[in-house]
Amino acid sequence: MGLFGKDKKVEVKSPKVWNPSVREFWTGDNPGSMILAVLAALTIRWLLLEAYVIPTGSLLPSLLINDHIFVNKLTYGIRVPFSENWMVKFREPERGEIVVFKYPVDMSTFFIKRVIGVSGDKIKVENGNLYVNDQLQERTVPESSEDFDWLNDENLNGRDGGYQDAKANYTHFTEKLQNSKGGFTNHSIMMRKNEMTSSSGNGEWVVPEDSLFMMGDNRNNSHDSRYWGFVPKKNILGKAGFVWLSCDKMIPYVPIICNPLTIRWTRFGHTFKQ
Repeated sequence: MGLFGKDKKVEVKSPKVWNPSVREFWTGDNPGSMILAVLAALTIRWLLLEAYVIPTGSLLPSLLINDHIFVNKLTYGIRVPFSENWMVKFREPERGEIVVFKYPVDMSTFFIKRVIGVSGDKIKVENGNLYVNDQLQERTVPESSEDFDWLNDENLNGRDGGYQDAKANYTHFTEKLQNSKGGFTNHSIMMRKNEMTSSSGNGEWVVPEDSLFMMGDNRNNSHDSRYWGFVPKKNILGKAGFVWLSCDKMIPYVPIICNPLTIRWTRFGHTFKQ
């Protein structure tokens, strides 16, 4: 007997148990677990991070050939899956940021460069000097040679596929690039000593709406907006994050796998100025 009358019976329901065949399908080594793993990987690749390998020296000394980097795909917004349209837009790319994008001349090819100009900017390259909105971007002797110290002759061999090059032929600077918020990005660039005032790449451009002007940090060895034009913002895939693996040589015939004997161990987690 309870305090206020008869005790009431309370029915305790047993927790629902998955049908054994269903549970077996989605767990262990069965197809369902593989489907979940693939969906999780695709979601991460679409929404958060994607891995890329640096194939050329156009961003030396900031990024080395065979640096494996993660690209943050969430920096600028969230796209509709398998589309160039945005579900949510967070912000626009800034001057000085290193981004991965679809090459406008061949959309099946991915490029990585530094943003030099945003919509409305006037860009001028004259004999090795860079001007943004009529302001000469300051170039100074770097306080540290850390970026340049990573280089060796192998990073520079075969320039243009024609001959052997050498680190001794280059010098490096810190370039102070003003961003649209009034701050500055101090990043490393390098130039060939006998081409520092070269007229190659000279020109003036005004960046159209919804477009960007890109350049490599290896100024005499970068195929960029100076030669093929602007990058539509819709082509941007994400912002470069950090190096998670790096090596001097890849395994022959498997250009995405590092030769373990040539891994640059001290480059793990390396970040770059942007």
